[in-house]
Amino acid sequence: MWSKILAIVLLTTVPASSVAATGTRLKELASIEGVRDNQLVGYGLVVGLAGTGDKRQTVFSAQSLTNLLERMGVSINPAAIQVKNVAAVLLTATLPPYAQPGTRIDITASAVGDAQNLQGGQLLMAPLKGADGQVYAVAQGPVVTGGFVAGKGGNSQTVNHPTVGRVPSGAIVERVAPSPAPNGKLRLQLQHADFTTASRIADAINQHFTPGPVLSAKAENSALVAVDVPPLFAQRQVEFIAEMENLIVEADRRARIIINERTGTIVLGKEVKISPVAILHGALSVEIQTSLGVSQPAPLSQGKTEVVPQTGVTAKEEKAKNLVLKQGATVEELVKAVLSIGSTPRDIIAILQNLKAAGALEADIEVI
Repeated sequence: MWSKILAIVLLTTVPASSVAATGTRLKELASIEGVRDNQLVGYGLVVGLAGTGDKRQTVFSAQSLTNLLERMGVSINPAAIQVKNVAAVLLTATLPPYAQPGTRIDITASAVGDAQNLQGGQLLMAPLKGADGQVYAVAQGPVVTGGFVAGKGGNSQTVNHPTVGRVPSGAIVERVAPSPAPNGKLRLQLQHADFTTASRIADAINQHFTPGPVLSAKAENSALVAVDVPPLFAQRQVEFIAEMENLIVEADRRARIIINERTGTIVLGKEVKISPVAILHGALSVEIQTSLGVSQPAPLSQGKTEVVPQTGVTAKEEKAKNLVLKQGATVEELVKAVLSIGSTPRDIIAILQNLKAAGALEADIEVI
């Protein structure tokens, strides 16, 4: 049972004096506005399957195959063919920013019909389109699946998911990705919005590039920092971005406790503060036992043999276990205290929620 398993992760913070050595690079905290990935989607056919493709019920597979053959000069009626070795698939891929024509990207092929297995199949040339309807890449190549199906009928074994596969480097970029060109003004988007972190990022950029009254970076809100490229880097904006991304910044975050009741995992930040509090924890168990007895009538009587249930109820309450947390208690002390009284993950979750309700826990509790 998960109630017997407890996983607690403590997130430690670094003193301000050691930020220069152990802080976080700016590129992990923020990204340049507009420089992002783009999703691509397409439709294609996987051929060469060993009888594990779509069946006759999947009409669009036969229609797609017929259209493909007609473009090659072969005319055939879709109702007159079987496509057991062909499977219709939807293709998905991620186009990275600034991807140039000729760059290869990975794609994922997912069966949309009733194909049983894509193992050993070959994806035919298929266009990949963006949200604007333009073709940005063309995909083709062998499909690699992470699973397989062995056996037939009732004596078969399926491993992993054989109806989804990948084509490594299977798509070639044909159109430049829609990415903004570097100019004199940049906008940094924080991965996690926080006013303190945004202010520290602006201060780090100003101290490194423009020490003095003229500032090149300004925090506009908790998730956006505007940066003016210094005159020294006016013709070297790529070098400016590269140097800026490697600045060390101390990221700030809200005190938060993450609880996963399904697995019994509790993640607590070391910055969580606990006010003076006393915790009483006990357990009440009620046990109901039912035994079946047989009522046997006397010989030569008119009675019938019947089964009579006999129910017994037992209640047992353990003594309340007490622990006291003083002013300035740390997360380690809280964890050790609740474990010392034999608390289960469910008990610890209840204790944390009660501490939050009592105002003794200065952290946000998030249940996932």
